[in-house]
Amino acid sequence: MKEKDTTPKADTSPAKDIEAADDEKLDIKKSVFEVNRELQAQRQREQEELERKAEEKRLAREKARQEAYDRKILEDRKELIKLKQGLIEDTEVVHDEAAEAVVRRTPWQKFRSFIYLNKWWLMLVLIFGSIGGFLLYNFLTKPKPDIVVLVICDDLKIGDNQKLEEYIESFSEDFNGNGKVLASVYYIQLSDNEYRNYANGTDNKLTTQLQSADSVIVIGGKRLMDIFTDVKTGQVDDVFMDMNELFPGNSHIKSGRFYLKGTKFAERIGLEDDDIPYDMFITIRKPADLLYSNEKDMQKTYDKDFPVLEKIIADLSEE
Repeated sequence: MKEKDTTPKADTSPAKDIEAADDEKLDIKKSVFEVNRELQAQRQREQEELERKAEEKRLAREKARQEAYDRKILEDRKELIKLKQGLIEDTEVVHDEAAEAVVRRTPWQKFRSFIYLNKWWLMLVLIFGSIGGFLLYNFLTKPKPDIVVLVICDDLKIGDNQKLEEYIESFSEDFNGNGKVLASVYYIQLSDNEYRNYANGTDNKLTTQLQSADSVIVIGGKRLMDIFTDVKTGQVDDVFMDMNELFPGNSHIKSGRFYLKGTKFAERIGLEDDDIPYDMFITIRKPADLLYSNEKDMQKTYDKDFPVLEKIIADLSEE
């Protein structure tokens, strides 16, 4: 008894044949596009490689011709020297002008060869030259302030206040002689949060500004004084002038500092008096030898900026 064949038979219907043919056409179209792109990319690479090899061969031929020409010139000179010394009676040197004309390159050919052989170096020179030119232009055209005032606190309403710059500018003069009066407020955000101070680069900014002689007038608060106060002894570093000695009898001066709360300071910079912290003061640094400057340079800044501080104190002390 024969067993029944249970193997599934392939579908050979006309519909299936048409569908398979369509799928094959789609695959063929897709492969043709891919092959076409690959062939184009390959032809491009081959063309670039041919051009590169042709340029290398041309340079090699020119180099060989130049070396041959240099050797010929050297031999000619040797023969001429021998002729002058009487070692030989005549010379067989023949000056081949045609060969020399072939070896000698035109200025344009020399320029092209120089560009090709040094293109990467020239590109680097162009990039760094552009950067250097931009930095130089920025340095030469950057406005130079006549006075710089430090604001060291954690209060954007005061530190980032355009009217504060205008207020200080109203008492300043054209110290640098550029025909303009310009005051600059350098705000250093100093908070009780050590992580925020680190993220803002506060320590580096304080070191840079307080160890240079660019500015001597300082607006700050208790957090600033904590930096200069010894934790164990409570002794304050002698970095600021005693305002009691500079402005004796002024009721706004306490502990040698002029406090801004209750004065016209808030009004002058467009704020309310409630916006001014009780510990906010203005003072001036004492000239001394610093990390980035000496006492002589700091004294020059002090002598220039102190009249501005006098005018500010006089204005804010009016009832």
